[in-house]
Amino acid sequence: MASRWTIALDAETVWLLHAHRADQQTRFGVREYVFTDPHGAAVKPSHVTHRFSAAVRASGLPPVRLLDLRYGAATLALAAGVDLKTVQAMLGHSTIVTTADIYTSVLPELQRDAAAIAALVLAAGHNTTPTSDI
Repeated sequence: MASRWTIALDAETVWLLHAHRADQQTRFGVREYVFTDPHGAAVKPSHVTHRFSAAVRASGLPPVRLLDLRYGAATLALAAGVDLKTVQAMLGHSTIVTTADIYTSVLPELQRDAAAIAALVLAAGHNTTPTSDI
């Protein structure tokens, strides 16, 4: 069985998922799967990948893999200020080290923000009066 974890969703997404589930129950009765093929069976991962690739090609956008959406979501969460521990939980990584190794180097602006700490330290040093007791 695959790993399972809880994720936070906005109210509109929750509403859409409830509506989708109600439609699925009307069409197929109670099922284990949220997303199914036209007959109510589990969707094959290869089918999802194929459909996603076809949609990307049809959009005229640069090529992107389905997995890239996961990377993009994590990167955007970090850029928005979500802490690393929360991103770890969101991705289902077993350790925060995995998340840090993969994502902390991807955003140059995060590195610039970290470099700004030096300016704060220097500014704090300029605001103090040196003592002769040293």
